[in-house]
Amino acid sequence: MALDDHGKATGQEPQKGVWKSGKGKGRHHPKGRQVQDAAWEDVRVLLGDRPRRRDLLIEFLHLIQDRYGHLSAAHLRALAEEMRLSMAEVYEVASFYAHFDVVKEGETPPPALTIRVCDSLSCELAGAQALKSALEEGLDPTQVRVLRAPCMGRCDTAPVLELGHNHIDHATPEKVQAAIAVQDTHVQLPDYEDYQTYANSGGYEALLNLRADGDWEAVQEQLLEAGLRGLGGAGFPSGKKWGFVRGNAGPRYLAVNGDEGEPGTFKDRWYLERRPHFFLEGMLIAAWAVEAEKVFLYMRDEYPAVLEILRREIAALEDAGVITPGYVDLRRGAGAYICGEESAMIESIEGKRGLPRHRPPYVAQVGVFGRPTLVHNVETLHWIARICREGPQVLNATEKNGRKGLRSYSVSGRVTQPGMYLLPAGSTITDIIAAAGGMAEGHVLKAYQPGGPSSGLLPASMDDVLLDFDTLQPHGSFIGSAAVVVLSEHDSARAAALNMLRFFEDESCGQCTPCRVGCEKAVKLMQEDRWDQGLLEELSTAMVDASICGLGQAAPNPIRLVMKHFPDEI
Repeated sequence: MALDDHGKATGQEPQKGVWKSGKGKGRHHPKGRQVQDAAWEDVRVLLGDRPRRRDLLIEFLHLIQDRYGHLSAAHLRALAEEMRLSMAEVYEVASFYAHFDVVKEGETPPPALTIRVCDSLSCELAGAQALKSALEEGLDPTQVRVLRAPCMGRCDTAPVLELGHNHIDHATPEKVQAAIAVQDTHVQLPDYEDYQTYANSGGYEALLNLRADGDWEAVQEQLLEAGLRGLGGAGFPSGKKWGFVRGNAGPRYLAVNGDEGEPGTFKDRWYLERRPHFFLEGMLIAAWAVEAEKVFLYMRDEYPAVLEILRREIAALEDAGVITPGYVDLRRGAGAYICGEESAMIESIEGKRGLPRHRPPYVAQVGVFGRPTLVHNVETLHWIARICREGPQVLNATEKNGRKGLRSYSVSGRVTQPGMYLLPAGSTITDIIAAAGGMAEGHVLKAYQPGGPSSGLLPASMDDVLLDFDTLQPHGSFIGSAAVVVLSEHDSARAAALNMLRFFEDESCGQCTPCRVGCEKAVKLMQEDRWDQGLLEELSTAMVDASICGLGQAAPNPIRLVMKHFPDEI
């Protein structure tokens, strides 16, 4: 029945074609990319009986990437349909993370095998660029893809590459060819202390005693007495966090930051590949202290061996009744340095892009899923377990140059024996080099990076500065994650700084203009024959003052310290 202009029935049948039901006028399909039944079935099979929760999006993207070697447009659309999400949401997350290969319609998928060559400062000093070039020339690009990649946390065995999920230390083209020939592309687990061995030596007794009749405030005082501070870079007194989180109504969560992405840093990996249960017990003690309803353990994807160790040992804890199944939710990062920032990590745990949040509110108030969240670094939790088992003296009994405590220094570069060294907190670069067997043969100390690229470069003349919390700030630097990279007279401070800024340029999340544009502009200016120091200083000031998070705020440190200490190079 047709209607007139006043909405009254006219008694006439509507003309064909006036409404969308007319032939040729309506859409046979809704707008946008259509779901393909075969791709949808692939996704359903991969997801199995897992809950289709929004926060599991990144985990599901990993399932597809692992199975098919890339993320096709058809599979992304099917995943969006299966999870009741928009295609835009799925695509923006998939395209944000470096370890996901998004392939559009008509594009050729990547080869079945990918080689990622680390181009961090330590690997560059060890010849990573030449290695990458040799691999590109010697391998068939239709069969093997060679990519540059940021730090893999194996700086002590530079140069390093990842062949599939197999890390090859001290890599050479010959080692790679041999591994490809026997299809050695899978993760290799190191020997480590498993649950039973740890439990037989008194492991988890401290946790069980605390659960029975412990006082969280007494444990907090132990941590403060030991002098334990956050070992992810910020150095905030660890015990104080507990009170902040408990001051907010539950439910509360614990989020573990295992995204050790600062180039030159590998201390967390070192501990986890040897004695993971010190960390796991410390994690459960911290969760008990704040009455956490759940633990989210976020581990970087560059550590496949650690991820497998944690899967096995968390299962062992569940089997032993130490934790209930599902209490610890192991989440896998996807190649984004920015997710080392605590709020960006929380965004990633929620299945989103790792964009840092504006603060306040702080994560102790509004963290995972909007609930109060305690965030700790892996090594911090390692020491919490040791303090609870051995007392505060495990840290505060060591004193050097007026500083108490111990620091885990990741040492690489031009030293004889790169590695992780546990040394007194009052150590200088001279002490650290001595612990690493001295300078490599034929090399003389020229400069050093005291705490990752965020800390910049200091000259050899500053070899008496203590590498500890609060001792480097007067010099425009900081200890950060204690990632020490040693440079010699054979190396260019200018080139090292450029390597650091290229890293920041790649890893900026792009959310704020000062960091996104500032890093890119800095790289261009630093590639000039002569640096425009006035313009670089203006740029640095803008980045420090206006960037949302620590990446943009600390990125200018290499620029400023090279201009200050190595003016003859620029």
